Amino acid sequence: MKLRHVRAIAVFGLAVVALTGARGSHGAGCGGGSSHGSGSSNHSSSGSDGSSTSGSSGSSGSVSGVGGSSRDRAMRDIKIDECALSADGKKLVAKLTFTNSDSSAYLYDATLQFKGDAGKTVDLAIAQVDDLRVEGGASKSTEASTPYTGKGDGSEYTKCEVAFANRTTA
Repeated sequence: MKLRHVRAIAVFGLAVVALTGARGSHGAGCGGGSSHGSGSSNHSSSGSDGSSTSGSSGSSGSVSGVGGSSRDRAMRDIKIDECALSADGKKLVAKLTFTNSDSSAYLYDATLQFKGDAGKTVDLAIAQVDDLRVEGGASKSTEASTPYTGKGDGSEYTKCEVAFANRTTA
């Protein structure tokens, strides 16, 4: 089994744990929080066609993490700039910025969850960024998207958060 497949299975497991109410996650949602790093890159692993995003569920925020593992460092390097429904209403889109303050280039992987307000049930919506290369001392902006399967205007999704992040030397 390839490392990418193992990583995808691990990400799915983390998503399930996060959605079932597990506590102690270091990820913060779009509703606020402080960022220990920010950066820019454009990459969509869900087939984004580059369309602009707008919609009633638009919000912004950041992700923070603690500790010294590559996952924690990757979490600190990611900033969520916006979460919204695409202009055509077909995708949930997160605009992200990855900042690599180290001197070495890294490949970043991240899994995002689109969520609703507490107490409201929404369908599971996950988007991924895979193997995004960010040079040392640089930033990249990107988008991660997933199909919107709801029947409304996307307003049931009020935030997004990074559920999993990792970086490896490029």
